[in-house]
Amino acid sequence: MATTEHPPSRMRAWMLEGLADMGKGIQQAPYAEPEPPHKGQRWYRVMCLTGVDYFSTLGYQPGIAALAAGLLSPVATVVLVIVTLAGALPVYRRVAEESPHGEGSIAMLERLLSFWKGKLFVLALLGFAATDFLITITLSAADASTHLVENPHLTSTLHGQEMVITLVLVALLGAVFLKGFLEAIGVAVALVVAYLGLNAVVVAVGFWHVLTEGHVVTDWTSALTAEHGNVFAMIGVSLLVFPKLALGLSGFETGVAVMPHVQGDAGDTEESPKGRIRDTKKLLTTAALIMSVFLIATSFITTVLIPEKEFKNGGQANGRALAYLAHQYLGGAFGTVYDVSTIAILWFAGASAMAGLLNLMPRYLPRYGMAPHWARAVRPMVIVFTLIAFLVTWIFDANVDAQGGAYATGVLVLMSSAAIAVTIAARRAGQRGWTIGFGIVSAVLLYVTGANVVERPDGVKIGACFIAGIILVSLLSRLARAFELRVTHVELDDMAQRFIRDMSSRKIRLIANEPGRRDKAEYRDKIEQIRADNDIPGEDFVFVEVTVTDPSEFEAGLTVHGEVLHNRYRVLTLESSSIPNALAALALHVRDSTNCIPHIYFEWTEGTPFANFLRFFLFGQGEVAPVTREVLREAEPDRARRPRVHTG
Repeated sequence: MATTEHPPSRMRAWMLEGLADMGKGIQQAPYAEPEPPHKGQRWYRVMCLTGVDYFSTLGYQPGIAALAAGLLSPVATVVLVIVTLAGALPVYRRVAEESPHGEGSIAMLERLLSFWKGKLFVLALLGFAATDFLITITLSAADASTHLVENPHLTSTLHGQEMVITLVLVALLGAVFLKGFLEAIGVAVALVVAYLGLNAVVVAVGFWHVLTEGHVVTDWTSALTAEHGNVFAMIGVSLLVFPKLALGLSGFETGVAVMPHVQGDAGDTEESPKGRIRDTKKLLTTAALIMSVFLIATSFITTVLIPEKEFKNGGQANGRALAYLAHQYLGGAFGTVYDVSTIAILWFAGASAMAGLLNLMPRYLPRYGMAPHWARAVRPMVIVFTLIAFLVTWIFDANVDAQGGAYATGVLVLMSSAAIAVTIAARRAGQRGWTIGFGIVSAVLLYVTGANVVERPDGVKIGACFIAGIILVSLLSRLARAFELRVTHVELDDMAQRFIRDMSSRKIRLIANEPGRRDKAEYRDKIEQIRADNDIPGEDFVFVEVTVTDPSEFEAGLTVHGEVLHNRYRVLTLESSSIPNALAALALHVRDSTNCIPHIYFEWTEGTPFANFLRFFLFGQGEVAPVTREVLREAEPDRARRPRVHTG
């Protein structure tokens, strides 16, 4: 019976734009792939998108360094730059080479583990990635609202409105991504160019005052020597306070997360995007060099030019050291322009995080069956992430300091996992020198992560909440989708096709058989049992044997092989993550290719239904007969066209 197709509503079509079969008026297939993305942007434009996160830390990093290290701030910042250029940069250049499609180090580590332990490990890393990216959105918006409220011209008007301002900024960020990704890149380029230009002016003026007021350097060096004694003591203390400066490393994960948006060369393919890899390395290197120069310069001028008391809570330079210098030395007009630029880039710093989330989450959760179909579309995910950002902002009362621990934890866990991943990759490639080098970087980052966790355990607690939330929602989604037809395609070899063609002139009868010894007695006894249970004559059957591979996989294709055993029994063999789904997919494929309704025969499985369902959910087997029938019922609503399931 023909069914009337109803076109999707305008809103639904707009929300799910980008999914392969939108607009056809039918339910989205569980394995539908997104349409090819846009051709990408030049690497320096994409660098600006990641740079709104990375470069925007100049808005608060000098103040954080001054609070953490005091007079040692420039020395501690040099240590940070060394770790950046000698550690984080080589690690992420290797990540870009090993994982050029934006999955980052998570994909590299995923390949090391299989089955459910691999999936749960990836979900844990995704929890930390969500912590990193979502806190980037909320913390940056909160810091932007702080800069706005602390502006001398607006303090009296906006004081106490930080929560409202932060929520508005988060909503505006979501609106940009609902409009379109290309618009986000265009805004990022303008913001980064303006912000770096204004910072260059502040740095130049700051150094001019350092040169003309020579005593400030003398005062600083004298106080530094009096406090720490010698160079070795200074370096030691700098290493101890380094974990507190780790936010200055925050741009690398987003750099590889948005890698698919780098244009690359015309000859690039998905299997070998050499141009994209090369240009992403340029992106990472250029961003790291620019940031390193600014970090050293800004930490020096803010330390020697700003009184120590102004960095503390309630001081005019607290969280806005460079803005303090802009107002102090360049006047209210320039200072206000600088504030506007800082507010804008801090607000838009969430853009690179949002882009990373939109690239990362849909690559894993739908593939694991742990997200609804619409999670592959951009706009619904933007709305979900924006609502979560609202919740996080409300929980933390839009407080920058309260979110710093969670942010640093997310950044450092992902960087540590990346370092470990490239160490393993180098070892497998037989690159002894790189293995040792990356191993040292891994040890450093693990130390920094551990020190940060000990000092600010709230970061791990928040990350654990994200992990628990992702795992819970993912398992519930997987449970809700348990009876979906999760097979993307079915291919039969020549022998298997011959078996089906031969039976299509009669009745197609398939016997589901769990392979054992595979001797003549096994198949003879199975046929006798099926004949007795179902009261049917003859031996015109084809056996179907499914071997479970990785039961944690959600969707895959099927390749069916045919063979004749003991010169008598026809057997179809296939591998799948789930026996019921494989049998249902094969039965539907046979029906569609022959226009005949196949019959498939089972025996009941011993054990309680609940225990058997858990076996199916976790291990792809269990109560095979009723689950196969349920999968067929969901896949084919027309009972007349549904393959017949017999159980005895």
